[in-house]
Amino acid sequence: MTRPVPWPTGLRADSGAVRFDLSLSENPFPPLPSVIAAIDTSLGGVNRYPEFLPQRLPRLIGEHLGVDADRIVVGAGATGVAMQIMQTLPRPGSEFVYATPTFDGYPIMANMAGLRPVAVPLDGNGNQDLWGMARAVGDRTGLIAVCRPHNPTGTVVGASELKAFLCSVPARVPVILDEAYVEFLGAADALDPLELIHRHPNVLVLRTFSKAYGLAGLRIGYAFGAAEPVRRVRRLQLPFGVPGPAVAAVRASYAAEAELGERILRIATERELLRTDLRRAGIRVPRSSANFLYLPGRDIAPALARAGIAAKRYPDGSARIAVGHPGAHRAVLHALADRPSAGLRRALRREDSRLLSLTARYEPSVLRERHR
Repeated sequence: MTRPVPWPTGLRADSGAVRFDLSLSENPFPPLPSVIAAIDTSLGGVNRYPEFLPQRLPRLIGEHLGVDADRIVVGAGATGVAMQIMQTLPRPGSEFVYATPTFDGYPIMANMAGLRPVAVPLDGNGNQDLWGMARAVGDRTGLIAVCRPHNPTGTVVGASELKAFLCSVPARVPVILDEAYVEFLGAADALDPLELIHRHPNVLVLRTFSKAYGLAGLRIGYAFGAAEPVRRVRRLQLPFGVPGPAVAAVRASYAAEAELGERILRIATERELLRTDLRRAGIRVPRSSANFLYLPGRDIAPALARAGIAAKRYPDGSARIAVGHPGAHRAVLHALADRPSAGLRRALRREDSRLLSLTARYEPSVLRERHR
């Protein structure tokens, strides 16, 4: 990902130019060739309006997941669907409980929707403190969000811990289970979302085609859950809001799952290589199950900025970087090896025997679902 883009507000590279933009956890690859072909073909019909209210896309997603179409709501990316949830399910003025740091959009959208953010800090390992979040739930709680994997650390709440947490949440409180990066989960972390929403009708599973599928520019997101909360969220469905190319892209993406699985594996392998090198360099990078890494340390973000690398920056100087581009990885390693506090200044090897076991047991969830 080497596109020239405006430097984020308040940041600038010493060289005055962005070499790599790793700030938005984007997929570094363009859509698969068959997906691009399907989008190109669909463009011939963009002189016509799309469906007034989307029917084809929920049906297409539902057939893939094994969920009735009336239990799916679609929107402008996961962000758009999350905003619809915030505007419909909790009462205005109620509290929104989430872990911090998290996806930037959550506190912003909560304020827009008239909710009061209640942020619960992560633990020392970058994990969501579910029991701290449970203690924060009270009579005024109107909504909870749990990310799995978590943004920005990439850590994963254990399936049993999540289920225990959901059992502790009052049934009146809706819960967003944010699975924006679910396709990057390893087999050991998989859970059955259909069983989850059956046991917990207050849970809405939120997903996107922006990350693993590489369709961020088309803004395709969805949530699924029990029919009643989905019906309420659908009341804010934007008319003519799902363009034809989005439907074509999703259909072609589902048809190309084997290729997609290979691409996800490639990104995950690059992620593990980079994490291994960074940890050798003394940076305590949490194990990530997403397409990004979280780099803690007060001198991390400034060092990346000096090298012309755009990263998601946090107030304490830590950073989150998208992964998958080998050239960007080398640039990150060189930038951080030049820090005054760096304990290692050497070329870092690209081979590590421990990665064999990591990749051997890794199977992208897009392939696992096909096996069911």
